[in-house]
Amino acid sequence: QVQLVETGGGLVQAGGSLKLSCAASGRTFNNAAMGWFRQTPGKEREFVAATTWNGGNSFNGYLADSVKGRFTISRDNAKNTMYLQMNSLKPEDTAVYYCAALPLSDYDRPSYHYWGQGTQVTVSS
Repeated sequence: QVQLVETGGGLVQAGGSLKLSCAASGRTFNNAAMGWFRQTPGKEREFVAATTWNGGNSFNGYLADSVKGRFTISRDNAKNTMYLQMNSLKPEDTAVYYCAALPLSDYDRPSYHYWGQGTQVTVSS
């Protein structure tokens, strides 16, 4: 059974940092695109970041405009884990953050084959 498990969420003051992890089990995603999305009540799931395999030995990273310069996406295939380093957090970053693997369409659309259960990030002002 394939599982994606997010950890690292929590409560932080504005300007602070958090690092989210997404650990995959049940299969490897070495050459697969993986992404981070976030969602607040009443809103659609929003793209945050993604990594896509570049056909060689590394991955391309993509970030939503709203988080560029503050968030960094990375992955460690040896650990089957993806990360999201979030710095200079703002109250508007408050959301449930989800990791996902194997996009069914464009990497920035919330249509992936596998999803984690989500982890809450709350940024206080």
